[in-house]
Amino acid sequence: MPSKALIEAANAFHRRHAFEAFGLRGAEGLTADIAAVLQRVRALRDQFVAGALQATDTLGAARMAGRATVLGPNAVDIDGTPYATRSIIIATGSRPRVPDEWLAFGDRILTTDTLFEQPTLGPRVAVIGMGVIGVEIAQALARLGIEVAAFTTSPHLAGLKDPALNAELAALLKQEMLLHTGAPAELREVPGGIEVSSGPNRVVVDQVIAAMGRVPNIEHLGLETLGVPLDKRGMPAVNPQTQQIGDLPVFLAGDANAQVPLLHEAADEGHIAGINAMACALTPAATPAAAPTRFQRRTPLAIVFCDPQVAMVGKRLADLDSAHTVTGTVSFENQGRARAAQRNRGALHVYADRATGRLQGAEMCAPEGEHLAHLLALAVQQKLTVHDLLGMPFYHPVLEE
Repeated sequence: MPSKALIEAANAFHRRHAFEAFGLRGAEGLTADIAAVLQRVRALRDQFVAGALQATDTLGAARMAGRATVLGPNAVDIDGTPYATRSIIIATGSRPRVPDEWLAFGDRILTTDTLFEQPTLGPRVAVIGMGVIGVEIAQALARLGIEVAAFTTSPHLAGLKDPALNAELAALLKQEMLLHTGAPAELREVPGGIEVSSGPNRVVVDQVIAAMGRVPNIEHLGLETLGVPLDKRGMPAVNPQTQQIGDLPVFLAGDANAQVPLLHEAADEGHIAGINAMACALTPAATPAAAPTRFQRRTPLAIVFCDPQVAMVGKRLADLDSAHTVTGTVSFENQGRARAAQRNRGALHVYADRATGRLQGAEMCAPEGEHLAHLLALAVQQKLTVHDLLGMPFYHPVLEE
């Protein structure tokens, strides 16, 4: 939520560039008070966090605070005291990834954990990594008037795999910031700041935001005591339909399992893990444990709150057999409602099975794409065909038509 609050402020300020087209004068007099923007972001964040903490504040004696480690499938240690368990849920979350060698730059290296704590920012910022968070933060800061240089080794921006849409997003972002792709970014101290180099590209900045993904918080939890294989990251295999580790009464949910780091997916995983862990806990000790309940997961849905918004629904183009897939495309450049709002940028690609017409998925870089994404996710989950969806109601003039 802090990043979304920042994005709302940035987009509100950015709208001044369209004022002349609407016949509105005086936009050149507007300024962005970065310190005030960040203060509002923190205030909203603290309200959201306070609401979440209330969920555990009322648990009384059932709530135990301390450092926990797993002693095996049926025991945990909390601050030196062992406890027998019928089941265990591990939901320890994740943290931003920062290369060890960058720690020498101190508080000039920022992450989503520290960005919003700054009294102010800039005037020159580099964003390393242009996945979901990197794209959102880089564009928001650029729209607030900060000089932003963005770097990424991946050819895919914001998780987009459709080449045409990825190229469209890259072109739009380059209108608002420096964007360098391909070579890894290297940092070194220079007079006046931190030099970020990537291949032939060089830029000196005041602060660097590391947006290179997240690391599951699974170190030192004692997972090696479970007796199951761990991969090179120390991660056990986790069944996405049960959240179970192997056949043990141990469940790993949320960002900690590194499967799909999205809040709505983490909420589902917590629900699944809770049901199955309670079933284990309520099974009498002498009774063989029943197989955990396997849940059908929702249609994949991911939204990036840049502008135009990026969204991926169901299967992506890269996941589909081109011989059996037909792609429907539409540009928003000449779409009536988008033109009226001065937001006629981006495109939508919808994928369907060539033989049956059944919708398989969609990717988009589209104005207000979050709403289109939800409609298409519902359609995919309900197994609608193209003709089914075209027979549904829509209104004129809206972006969805």
